[in-house]
Amino acid sequence: MKIIPPFFHLSSQELNLLLILLIIALLFALVLVWRKKNKQARILFESWKKEEYSRWLEWIREEADKRAGIQAEAMFKEWQRREEQTIRRDAVRRSQSVIRGKVTEHLIPWFSDFLYHPSDARFLGSPVDFIIFNGLSEGCLEEIVIVEVKTGSSVLSPRERTVARIVEEGKIRFEIIRKK
Repeated sequence: MKIIPPFFHLSSQELNLLLILLIIALLFALVLVWRKKNKQARILFESWKKEEYSRWLEWIREEADKRAGIQAEAMFKEWQRREEQTIRRDAVRRSQSVIRGKVTEHLIPWFSDFLYHPSDARFLGSPVDFIIFNGLSEGCLEEIVIVEVKTGSSVLSPRERTVARIVEEGKIRFEIIRKK
């Protein structure tokens, strides 16, 4: 005699109920697995989203830095060009002033408002412009005058101020140097 397991002795209604319970259990297990996998997928997606966001943010920052660098370089070059033009114009203006001053220094003895006879003037140029031997051309030296010519708003240099101070203090003398 064969032994038949007890569940085979089930009626069709009981068997249907058992199958329904089995299907419900399988569906429940499927829902649990689906939820677990869905949660893992969401975690993976959020992780990917954060990484992708960080990557994009870094790329945007790098691009912004590059563009800012390019823009700063262009702005610097424009500023440099403008400043260079300003410096060149100023240098030309100053050079013209210096040249005008040098020419004036050399020609001043022949100007009508020059107080001394042009033949009495001796041009030095540095540290003072002229030494005037007032009256020497007429044979009667009256005084020796040290003259510095200035044009426009120019002022005495430190060396010229020192010469003026020494003259005012009377620290001038006449020497003869003999060479054998």
